[in-house]
Amino acid sequence: MKVALDTNLLAYAEGVNGKAMRQRALELIERLPQGSVVLPVQVLGELFQVLVRKSGRAPSEARAAILGWRNAFALVETSPSVLLAAVDLTAQQFGIWDAVILSAAAEANCQLLLSEDMQDGFTWRGVTLVNPFAKRRHPLLEALLAD
Repeated sequence: MKVALDTNLLAYAEGVNGKAMRQRALELIERLPQGSVVLPVQVLGELFQVLVRKSGRAPSEARAAILGWRNAFALVETSPSVLLAAVDLTAQQFGIWDAVILSAAAEANCQLLLSEDMQDGFTWRGVTLVNPFAKRRHPLLEALLAD
């Protein structure tokens, strides 16, 4: 089962929301099966912005973090078809950049997109949005972690 990660998971793993959330995010990411994780390129761009603007990191430090994540997981590009599908998704109450991330996950044939701040449980083109920090873990995420 393939899974895409949203920006907030990587930001938490980078310590943006404190040590406790950093630990939770890192533990989750480390439990994901090797080779099952993809990152939409949009996520790396958003992470750069979060690290520089919210965390106050120097752009060179944020760049190093981005390169580390890029090297850890396969990337999904924002192709013209991803962008056009994302525009269609905005009619379903998604902002364009969240829609790009979801569309890229669908393009990569992911079954899950892990995100704390998108519509938990929403499914589109075979991708289910799952909040990995919810009190009750979604069955698809549970199955992925059990593998």
